Amino acid sequence: MLGLRQKISLGFGALLLIIAVIGTQSIIHLSRLGASIDVILRENYKSVIACQQMKEALERIDSGLLFILLGDRQEGEELVRANEAVFKKSLAIEQSNITIPGEGEKAAHLKDFFERYEVLLKDILDPSRSSGFRKEAYFTGLLPLFGQIKGAAEDILQINQRNMSDANDRARESAASARQQMYVLLFVGTALAVVLIIFTRRWVLRPIHRLIRSADEIRRGNLDLVVASDSRDEIGHLSEAFNSMAASLREFRRTDQAKLIRIQKATQEAFDSLPDAVAVIDREGKVEVATESAKSVFGLKPGSVVYDLPFDWMTGLCREALQQGRPAALEGHRSIQQFVKGEERFYRPEAVPILDDERLTTGVILVLKDVTQLQQQDEIKRGVIRTVSHQLNTPLTSMRMAIHLLLEERIGSLSEKQAELLLTAREDSDRLYAILNSLLDISRLEAGQARMEFRAVAPQTIAAEAVGPFCRTAKDQGVDLDLDIGADLPDVWADTTRIGHVFSNLISNALKHTPPGGRITLTAEPGEVWVRFRLSDTGIGIPASFLSRIFEPFYRVPGRKDETGAGLGLAIVKEIIEAHGGTIDVESQEGEGSSFSFTLRRSDRLQKEEVRT
Repeated sequence: MLGLRQKISLGFGALLLIIAVIGTQSIIHLSRLGASIDVILRENYKSVIACQQMKEALERIDSGLLFILLGDRQEGEELVRANEAVFKKSLAIEQSNITIPGEGEKAAHLKDFFERYEVLLKDILDPSRSSGFRKEAYFTGLLPLFGQIKGAAEDILQINQRNMSDANDRARESAASARQQMYVLLFVGTALAVVLIIFTRRWVLRPIHRLIRSADEIRRGNLDLVVASDSRDEIGHLSEAFNSMAASLREFRRTDQAKLIRIQKATQEAFDSLPDAVAVIDREGKVEVATESAKSVFGLKPGSVVYDLPFDWMTGLCREALQQGRPAALEGHRSIQQFVKGEERFYRPEAVPILDDERLTTGVILVLKDVTQLQQQDEIKRGVIRTVSHQLNTPLTSMRMAIHLLLEERIGSLSEKQAELLLTAREDSDRLYAILNSLLDISRLEAGQARMEFRAVAPQTIAAEAVGPFCRTAKDQGVDLDLDIGADLPDVWADTTRIGHVFSNLISNALKHTPPGGRITLTAEPGEVWVRFRLSDTGIGIPASFLSRIFEPFYRVPGRKDETGAGLGLAIVKEIIEAHGGTIDVESQEGEGSSFSFTLRRSDRLQKEEVRT
């Protein structure tokens, strides 16, 4: 049994043999044709040319003799001498190129005739001879020899031409024979090549196509097929290996299916035990696994498609996580309100992408964290703060009034020590009063009870009004305070008093933590719906571990000895920005400065955004 290598070698070897035979025959026939042409050129062409030149030279010699007989001796002799040399040269060529039987004898006669012609020619050219002698010698001697010489040259020319014609006929016959042989070889070679192609297709291509079809079937999940093997060559061994692979895959499928069922059951049980609503979603948005709360509260049942559910925010989160390959949450990490069995509950959704080894998204884990308790705790905390603030506000006002009256000495004069103590008490009471007002502001903003007067205002206007009061302070501290906001920015929808408080708080903090020689820059850039303001400084920065907490009430960055506030400024700033519907972020690197950015809604996009919301 021939192997695949032998079959391929046989096919290509036969084709190589055909090419070699046709090439060899072509070389042989071309060589023969070349030899025939060479014979024509080498053996006959020179003699033909020499005879023609001898005839022409003889005729010109005769013309020169006629000039002499007519009295023009000088021109006649020049013509005779020049062509006599040409005749002798051509005669020598002919004598050295005798190639045809009988040609040598004719060439000898030609030479003999010319020698006799030369003897008479000398007598005629002798100036001592009379004119009558020359005429007698020409007509009785030279003229007959002229005819004999010319006839001998013509005979030699004719036999060479006949030989050339015969050689040409032989070359034509050889070319016709070569053409017929080439036709036969081409036909035989083509037929043999077709046979080899057919057998090659049967030996190689057909089994390979069969393997390709089998591989497609396995790709579709058909592991029960068996590849037919009708040869013992490499293709046959490959077919047997293919069948062994399919058998192994069938075994793996049985074991993997059992393992997968166990994993699915264990995963489902683990999911069911989770308190939060969690669902695993594939790239097409189909739910694969979900917890009981996800099924009952949001309808995320296995097999359902999230894009068909009446939750636009869920569709947006899943698509964002799939497209960007990173976790996605609602803007400002806001919560979703949902009623479960008549009870109000709050969920904070987040979509986490599932990445493979090549960092490509294969699905999404949708986590809906139940933050109802945190929401309730925040409500209780805000209520306590609001109540305590109101309760403390009245007695604190009375205390401040009493301290004020005492310091004015309306009741009686004060000693120096008493005045010093009252001044300290006034400062503390003022600071406590500011804290209580800040707490009340936060409570009102969180509860949505703060009175907000929105209007369209130019970003450059509110920024300039906010920066103005700090220019003197910045100059005194040796800090550059730059305002880089163009006049062509779209108007924003804002409460100018509240936003002024935001700018004041951020600029005040930046001045407090930027050393002399530093720079504070306020910029703004438009977006599709928002205008983003950014306040950057070159100050001491904030450690990365504290960035996530700086907007919390009463939080102050540890290690700042010169901090005197209660830690409510940034918390109020955050509440004001969120009351405007925007967001605030911070970026900082310790020792290099901080950058606070917040967004305000564009007034020309307000109606469109409200409709979309």
